[in-house]
Amino acid sequence: MSFRESAADMRDELVRLRRSLHREPELGLDLPRTQEKVLEAISGLPLEVRLGERLSSVTAVLRGALPGPTVLLRGDMDALPVSERPGAGGVTASRFEGRMHACGHDLHTTMLAGAAHLLSAGRDRLAGNVVFMFQPGEEGHDGAKLMIEEGTLDAAGERPVAAYALHVTSAMLPQGTFLTKGGPMMSAIDELTVTVRGAGGHGSTPHRAKDPVPAACEMVLALQSMVTRSFDVFDPVVVTVGSFHAGTVSNVIPEEARFAVTIRSFSPSARERLQERTVTLVRGIAAAHGLDVEADYQGIYPVTVNDAGEACFVAETVREVYGEQRFRQAANPFTGSEDFSYVCDQIPSVFVALGACPADRDPERAAYNHAPDAEFDDAVLPDGAALYAELAARRLAGATV
Repeated sequence: MSFRESAADMRDELVRLRRSLHREPELGLDLPRTQEKVLEAISGLPLEVRLGERLSSVTAVLRGALPGPTVLLRGDMDALPVSERPGAGGVTASRFEGRMHACGHDLHTTMLAGAAHLLSAGRDRLAGNVVFMFQPGEEGHDGAKLMIEEGTLDAAGERPVAAYALHVTSAMLPQGTFLTKGGPMMSAIDELTVTVRGAGGHGSTPHRAKDPVPAACEMVLALQSMVTRSFDVFDPVVVTVGSFHAGTVSNVIPEEARFAVTIRSFSPSARERLQERTVTLVRGIAAAHGLDVEADYQGIYPVTVNDAGEACFVAETVREVYGEQRFRQAANPFTGSEDFSYVCDQIPSVFVALGACPADRDPERAAYNHAPDAEFDDAVLPDGAALYAELAARRLAGATV
């Protein structure tokens, strides 16, 4: 029986696990209920299990009966601080106000647990090891980085030759469609927080004050001009000022203006230049106005770069197992960001999107990931679990890339 057929037989168990996870979403690095459910889901399997020390991670190693290399499969587990809109979860809804699996990580966790069952059942034919990386803290908490620091990449005693991650989308892709590409797949993300300090005064006599507001506004506009004049249009960057705060009333010049910027880039060189250029720019404008400025630049996640050969291998596997119509070659990277990038930096890896839009919805109009009414269809669970297993087994069997 193929992985796909075996996964279809597991559908009811997969749906139960996913809905249980969806009912009790947890945030950040501390996911005790989720960790407990994962351990219960994989109990009884021939796995070497290790729990995280600084986070509620689960690292499980399956050792095949035959010698061979190691591959890694990753599924993230954390939810978002989003209030689920009534009815969005279908038959299952979050029990916790202000928390929701709005990005589909409950599906990823379920599919990875399913893959552990599928591969364990075929352990006698498995030529090598599989590391299952159940990861908390993807949503801005550096969970992958912490798991790497705690030794997940070396859990089998040797570095994996390849790593794979699936990520569902509630929109954009038709249900059951897999999408990926070689090269940059997700952008890097950084954040810049700028505080401009001057001297307050009365709005009727601005010459007696040092007004930080016009200078801060000038910085916002200059950052936009910098993008078009300092960076190659074929190596794009995106700079968005999402927060701007200054003052309390119209006739008082405030002492301080503050704004926050999200910065996306698609190459390490552009990312490095962005830090230098943005900070230099805001400092220069502040100096020209005789103001003080504090510019705090924080790197969040690197560019997620898919290995070209491994991406071809994934495409070939999807086409062979599910048919040509189920695979799409991504034309461009996604402008979202992912901490699977830390794995990609060390191991040839592929990040794959899977359409989980309900079949009766138009994916172009459906609510997107992170929305309070984002909805993911359980129907994709068996195929996601089967693809994880297929990629691991075929790669260990010596599939060329």
